[in-house]
Parts: sequence; C-alpha cells; structure tokens
Amino acid sequence: MTDGWFAGIDPGDEAAAAERVRSGRADGPDDWSQRAVDAGFASDEADYYDQLHAATMAATRAAVAERETADDQQLVHAIRAMADCERTANELAERVAEWAGSRYGESGSGVDYARELCDREAVDEGDAALQSLAERTVAVADEADDLRTYVEQTAPAVAPNLSALAGPVLAARLVSLAGGLEALAKQPSGTVQVLGAEDALFAHLRGGAPSPKHGIIFTHEYVSGTRPEERGSAARALAGKLSIAARVDHYSGDLRPELEAELDERIERIRSRGGDEE
Repeated sequence: MTDGWFAGIDPGDEAAAAERVRSGRADGPDDWSQRAVDAGFASDEADYYDQLHAATMAATRAAVAERETADDQQLVHAIRAMADCERTANELAERVAEWAGSRYGESGSGVDYARELCDREAVDEGDAALQSLAERTVAVADEADDLRTYVEQTAPAVAPNLSALAGPVLAARLVSLAGGLEALAKQPSGTVQVLGAEDALFAHLRGGAPSPKHGIIFTHEYVSGTRPEERGSAARALAGKLSIAARVDHYSGDLRPELEAELDERIERIRSRGGDEE
C-alpha cells in the first residue's frame, strides 16, 4: 500500500472503500489522511475520517453478513433450534400428561402420549383445550425431527471428517458449542474433550470438584460404551481425532478415511488392555 488506502476510488463509493478495507494491507504506518487528500479521495482530513468511518462500518457489516450466511453458521442455528424444540416438546408433554391425569386419571407420558390425546374426541371445552395443547406439543416435536433430518443431511457437507467420526448430530453440536467450524478447528484437543462440561470445569477451577473427563462427547459410543475406569483414555483418544478432523475440514475439506480407522484401532486397544493409556 504505497498510494494510500483509497487511491483510485471515487469519493463516496462506500462499497469500493469497504472492499479496500477488507482486502488491503500496509507494512507500516503513514500519513494516510494526507495520501487520501492527495489522491483526490477526500477534500481534507476531516472528510477522510468521515469516509474512513463509513467504509469500516460497511466492511464490518459485510463481514458479519458473510459469517452469518456461512454453511457452518447455518448448521449452528439448526442444531440450536433442534435442541430448543426438543426441550420445549418434552416440557409441554409433561404438562399435557399432568393435565390429562387430572381429567382422565391416566399415567401416560411423553410426546407419544400427547399423540394419543390428539386422536380422542373432545367432549367439552376442557378436553378441547387439552387436545389443542397436545397438538401443539406434537407439532413442536415433529419440527425437532425435521431439523434433525436437516442437520444429518447438512453436517457431512460442512464437516465431512468430523461427521464421519462423531456422527452428524454430535458433530453439529461440537461446532455449535465452539461457535463455528473455524473456532473448533483452533481448539486444542483438551478443550474439545470437555466442550459442554463448562459448569463442571469452572467448579473444578474454583476448587473442590474433580476435573471433568469429558463433555458432550460422552454421548459417543466410544466413550459411553467404554468401562468407566477407561473412559478418560477413550475421551482423550476421541477428542484428539475430532480436533484433527475439525482442522482438516476447515482448512482443506478433504475426506480422510484413515482418521476413522486410526480411531477404531486406538479405542479397541484401550478397551482390550484397560488402564489409563495415553
């Protein structure tokens, strides 16, 4: 950058100025306001700073919009919406069961019981109100199922290696907890291992609580299906490969089947030998 940040750009061309802010670079400081005046971009120093402010704000808006529409962020929104729908459906199903129990003396529970109530004939306004709530409960549960299907279809395209190792839903949850695929790719394996266990980790750091061995990756069969005394080793092995997978997905996107084979072999060794293998 020798002629100034905005050399060759028409005054008032905010889009072009914003792109220059996003793509330009300089090796050192300079009198950029004077260069802008000399280049005809600004009439004086005050005008330069006004246009610089407008350009940087436009560049920031463009960067935010680009990030929010990125595939990994769409996956984050979907998995969070799925979790919200699942939680809401389960809470509503409990309310439906309690209400139905007070009217019919039954002990049904869950979304399936709400589905049963939807098919009953309402005999009074109370029945109608309960049935309406049951229908909404089922609708939210169905929405959660639809979102799960979307996640299962989308995650392998966004993070192929992570999805192959963790499964699409767990992969999406890890991306969500990290705040995005790039953020996950920059996390050390020790952090990936305890994602989702922040409360337990903070309790440990404050003292008086053991260090968590795993977070959400506990749902993976390689951790939950391993004997308790060996889960720490299994969690470390899984987190290490997931961390590598996230980096490959973000920086190259190439599918690496050998990662899955290496993980399978490592877990088999841990389970067969026992102990706290590193």
